[in-house]
Formats: sequence, C-alpha cells, structure tokens
Amino acid sequence: MLKFAANLSMMYTDVPFLERFALAASDQFKGVEFLFPYEYRAAEINRQLSLNGLEQVLFNAVPGNWDAGERGVACLPDRQAECLAGVETALEYAIVLGNRRVHFMAGIVPVGLNPVAAHEHYCQNLSRAAVLAAKAGVELLIEPINPFDMPGYFLTTQQQAHRIVQLLNLPNIKVQMDLYHCQIVEGDLSRKLATYIPTGRVGHLQIAGVPHRHEPDNGELNIGYLFDLLRQLDYQHWIGCEYRPAGRTREGLAWLERERRKNKGEKLAAMP
Repeated sequence: MLKFAANLSMMYTDVPFLERFALAASDQFKGVEFLFPYEYRAAEINRQLSLNGLEQVLFNAVPGNWDAGERGVACLPDRQAECLAGVETALEYAIVLGNRRVHFMAGIVPVGLNPVAAHEHYCQNLSRAAVLAAKAGVELLIEPINPFDMPGYFLTTQQQAHRIVQLLNLPNIKVQMDLYHCQIVEGDLSRKLATYIPTGRVGHLQIAGVPHRHEPDNGELNIGYLFDLLRQLDYQHWIGCEYRPAGRTREGLAWLERERRKNKGEKLAAMP
C-alpha cells in the first residue's frame, strides 16, 4: 500500500507554514515533509504534528547559505566543520520531531574544482555525517538533482548516487529517488525503479509532473502506471509529493483519490 506525504514547502502555500499541517491532515495525508524547519522552533512544528496526527518523514539538513545560492556544502573544500555542524542542527530537530530521514545536500561544484576532489570531499563529509546520524537513529538520504533546476549540482544520476552508497557501505545512507529529476536527466523510469527498488538502497521517493513540476499526473509521465509498478515491487517507504500545484492544492488531488481507491482495493484483496 503506497504512502503519500504532503510537501509543505510547495503545497498549501496560500497560508502560512504552520497552518499547512492542518490542511494536509484535512486532506487525509498521514505524513508531511518540507525543505527546511530552521525558521521555526522544533517544538512549534512538533505541536502541529501532534495536533493533526501527522508523521514527519523528511527534511533537509542545513544547506549552507541558501539565499546566496548554496545548495549544500558537502562537496566543497574547507567547509567540513560547517557541514557537520549543520548535520548536528538537523539531528536536533529530527529527534524532537520523530523524523527518521534527513536529506544531506551535496552542493554545487565550484568552477575550477577537480571533480575527483569534489567526490573525495563529498564522500568524507557524508561518511562522517552518517556516523553522527546513526547515533540519533537517523538515515541520511542523498538525492540526484537535474542540472536545469540546479546547475552544477554534484549529484545528477541514480547510478552515481547508488555507487556512492555502495562505496561507503554504511547502513544508514540511502538514496532519495525523485522521479521528476530522474525523468529529466535519465528517463526510463520503469527500468530504473525495477533496478533500484529491490536493492533496498532507496529510502524515499518523490514525485512531480514533468516538465513543469505540477501535479504528478500533469505532464508526460504515466504516473498511475508507475504507482502500480511500485505496488508490484512492494515499495514500503514514503512517497513525497514535492510538486507545485498548478492551482489551489486541494483542487489538484484527483490523482491522489485514484491511488487511495487502489490502496483500498489492495487492502481488501489481502483480507482473508
């Protein structure tokens, strides 16, 4: 049975952030994710989770100076102390929120930095961050991101991310597989899902329509087919709805109602 989490950085944006939790719950979401929690006290967010019966499933570690264009600092030279301090801050929030997965952003490779050096910096910081996260019972997720939305980002393909997970061989490092980014960079989503889901290395999925990043059934993807494939592959983790609604969020949830009906049918079929 597929589980969908509302992304509160992108959905329900017609109301302030802390009011979005109630709207997600009213639309029967059981889980939520967002980009960053750091403008708010962890206790404030936790109160909204508790009031609305929601599970916090994912957020990003501190990304460096986001407003200055940084998208993580893990692959950058001479930023190790800052990188690990940002992970520690994220873990403090994760503990309060009961959040078991944190996205560890790689960063944009500086012009002139040797790709081999960027890889070495990234792997060193990721492995050290994973040790910190393991003590808190948290998985670190790494996500390939397409170069059109985020030019110069260190991670761009599923193969690259999975090779790093295999190289470091730490049980709490997983891949965050965003089907929007994967379709833009690589395509062949059915084969990618069939290849990587059974490995156990995928810890979280995200969805959005391609090319405009609206609802997942808005654009070139046959999202219903892909959801059925995920059921066949027995995917058990959350699917984050990281898309920008084309209109008001609630008006674009017909796709979700279809999938909920399939979930009910699957549940009934499994009953003795």
